[in-house]
Amino acid sequence: MRSVIDIVDLTVEEIDALIATANDINDNPAKYAEKCKGKKIATLFFEPSTRTRLSFEAAMLELGGSVIGFSSASSSSASKGESVADTSKVISCYADIIAMRHYQEGAPYVASVNASIPVINAGDGGHCHPTQTLADLLTISRENGRLDNLTVGFCGDLKYGRTVHSLINALSRYKNIKIVLISPEELKLPKYVKDEVLDRCNMQYVEVCEMEDVMPQLDVLYMTRVQGERFADQNEYLRLRDRYILTPDKLVNAKKELSILHPLPRVNEISVKIDDDPRACYFKQVKNGKLMRMALILKLLEEAKNPVKVDRISGDVVKGKFVCPNHRCITTTEQELEQAFKYDKDNNVYRCIYCETEAR
Repeated sequence: MRSVIDIVDLTVEEIDALIATANDINDNPAKYAEKCKGKKIATLFFEPSTRTRLSFEAAMLELGGSVIGFSSASSSSASKGESVADTSKVISCYADIIAMRHYQEGAPYVASVNASIPVINAGDGGHCHPTQTLADLLTISRENGRLDNLTVGFCGDLKYGRTVHSLINALSRYKNIKIVLISPEELKLPKYVKDEVLDRCNMQYVEVCEMEDVMPQLDVLYMTRVQGERFADQNEYLRLRDRYILTPDKLVNAKKELSILHPLPRVNEISVKIDDDPRACYFKQVKNGKLMRMALILKLLEEAKNPVKVDRISGDVVKGKFVCPNHRCITTTEQELEQAFKYDKDNNVYRCIYCETEAR
């Protein structure tokens, strides 16, 4: 039995197989209509969500299964102080698989350690969102016919955008990918992502402030909203939120084959006038997300027939030596959760096993 907490929990071969399954589901839906008959997914959403929660629920229902769960922390026993560990143990008695979104980074990992059923991370704070990345990869693959030899531009909030971090990580494993990072100084891609992904994988990348400067080069443009919920200073958020707005005039020099993606929800980042442009793919991403979640649910439920639990943390773990400095980490609230760090030999630092924050 295994869980998927980060996109790197899946090999390139597994991702390619999931894409193949998703395409087959799209082409032959009746073939999959009862694949999960008698199975239940628990959607545990401690943080607001529309697309991701409904996507998981639609995915399970279209596979012939059923859904239980909740859509906010206030309607769960978390409001009474129940730990994530205890919640996951309880839900394991009711369901066959869990999809969890949580505002604290590392919470789905804690759930996976304590659950006796597979856990899928449906987004944990600003950390990871692997199924959104799977939706992105399927969209890029379907629109471009490939996942290599591409120039991919990321525009907007590259600091807090978990979808950006996950997709860059996934693309790093494909050939000849060039990354273009478009953001203001305040929202630049974190140094650790550059060090651990871009530099370590020898990926070509450039950082610019204006999207018009690089638009003609791009095969894919990935827009993101400024993550207002991650800002400590709301005045800073208000100052930056409308820094980039994609309008038709900014696409004048773009390739005819450009794919425009956005994980949604959008605020002002993409004008509604773009929606009818054949290059707009963000609503296709929504459907593709459902297809990839269907494929992933099938894969994990099949693997769950093997009772052996897979530990996604390999190598030596140091306990009791450091304290995680990330105030959004699950270690700040989870009952008796031991601080644990794994040595990152490539960067000569120790990182929290829950949220990957560097020890200080």
